[in-house]
Amino acid sequence: MPQFAANLTMLFNEAPFLERFNLAGKTGFKAVEFLFPYPFSAQEIKAQLDKNQLQLVLHNLPAGDWDAGERGIACHPERVDEFRSGVSKAVEYAKTLGVGQLNCLAGKTPEGANSDVVRATFIDNLRFAASELKKANLRLLIEPINTYDIPGFYLSRTEKAIEIMDEVGADNLYLQYDIYHAQRMEGELANTIQKYLPRIAHIQLADNPGRNEPGTGEINFRYLFKHLDRIGYKGWIGCEYKPANTTEAGLTWLSEHTS
Repeated sequence: MPQFAANLTMLFNEAPFLERFNLAGKTGFKAVEFLFPYPFSAQEIKAQLDKNQLQLVLHNLPAGDWDAGERGIACHPERVDEFRSGVSKAVEYAKTLGVGQLNCLAGKTPEGANSDVVRATFIDNLRFAASELKKANLRLLIEPINTYDIPGFYLSRTEKAIEIMDEVGADNLYLQYDIYHAQRMEGELANTIQKYLPRIAHIQLADNPGRNEPGTGEINFRYLFKHLDRIGYKGWIGCEYKPANTTEAGLTWLSEHTS
């Protein structure tokens, strides 16, 4: 059966962030992920991980002003210095928190920017980030995100992500495959995961429509989970969904869709 990590940005948000670690542990999770650790000190988060015997499996590089609607700056030609400073900050957090991989959000295509310059910026920034992360024995991930939820997001399809990974040429650069985003943009989930399995380091889930827990929408998660076992996926699956009710009330899917 796949290994599931609670996304503490999305789940248990009935409680303040630092209290969600305890709630995740009490409901049976052995691992967690979240978008950003930066509003808190690494030591505060490490204390919660240790106290609740949880493994941190993923967080993101700094992604600009999230509250203002930014969704990453890696493709922004005018913000290369800011991006690279964020890489350094993320690596320092990762060293304290014991996480082995960091996700890089490409961001929305800057309005009016030359498409060739945007692509070159993204690739150069990924090469820089991959090199810096490799020094710390970390993997770098990139994630296609659907353009219905985030109009203008630069990286939205699996094949484009693979093309960019090939051009970057870093052996520690992998794909983060989000089932929800992929279903919205392209479908063909099982075959795509199998085709690119050696390039995938992390998977996330949510059902569609609604981005709620498995069993609330159109995706056949019972089949997908068994498929992942059959093809030998060994990584974590991050539960990055919006609970339709309370988090705990919605966790019945864990037994219903994995048995």
